[in-house]
Amino acid sequence: MDMNIQKYMAFAKTVEYGSFTKAAEVLNYSQSGISRMINDLEKEWKVSLLERGRAGVRLTSDGLKLLPFAKNVCDEYLKLQIQVDELNGLQSGLIRIGTFSSVATHWLPNIINAFQKDYPNIDYEFLLGDYTEIENWILEGRVDCGFLRIPVHPEFESIFLEQDKLLVVLPEDHPMVDCERFPVQALNDYPFMLVEKGAKAEISEIFQKCNIQPKIHFKTWDDYAIMSMVESGLGISILPELILKRTPYRIIVKELDIPAYRKIVLAMRDKKSASLAVKRFLDYLIYRNNSKKEKE
Repeated sequence: MDMNIQKYMAFAKTVEYGSFTKAAEVLNYSQSGISRMINDLEKEWKVSLLERGRAGVRLTSDGLKLLPFAKNVCDEYLKLQIQVDELNGLQSGLIRIGTFSSVATHWLPNIINAFQKDYPNIDYEFLLGDYTEIENWILEGRVDCGFLRIPVHPEFESIFLEQDKLLVVLPEDHPMVDCERFPVQALNDYPFMLVEKGAKAEISEIFQKCNIQPKIHFKTWDDYAIMSMVESGLGISILPELILKRTPYRIIVKELDIPAYRKIVLAMRDKKSASLAVKRFLDYLIYRNNSKKEKE
């Protein structure tokens, strides 16, 4: 990618996310790299673009004037890339993606829908599994890339996508349905249903951190089985927000009184050696990991 485009992208994403750190995660750079690119732009253009303060970064009046033009350049670059790909025959290809069910249900349809408008002849193969399986598929080359949660295998390259809140799920007649936030210590007081996917249950980390030993009555890898059990009054559970977006079950969802979430990334062995189709898909995710993503 042209170095200037990278700088414009760094500028646009820092403004969008209000912080160098978030922009760095999304664009797969170091924080200092993003900061340096914006400093370079400020020197080149002889203006100050951002005010850096404790609360993050804010646009200066000059930055406000220049931002839409920088965004336009990024958009036009994407369109140029699509035209080049068409001339180079990116008319077909296969993208193999390892994914867990909530991403396959709530994210991938939107992403692929948008991607297909520009690349209509690319085919997809989804492998559904848990974190451990997806990690192994990436290592073995069974998939080109896979959705995982942080921390990922040290050999992988990854693109940060989303912080997915972990929420408490209760039956409708539970004594705690009126609490504003569910006290983490109260997890000890009720029968608990545990979603265990591979060797990496994110909920176990909450238990360890807060020194909680819930009464686990039921373990499964199936989120929907858990929801059904909770609906039937057999206990409570903790599930990610992404799974709870569209649920047919009569259950009540509460935030915990401590921050709890999983960080979702797209991971791969080596971006450089990926096929052109996969590289374009990754670009799509990075550039459009955007405000539209969650409008479902």
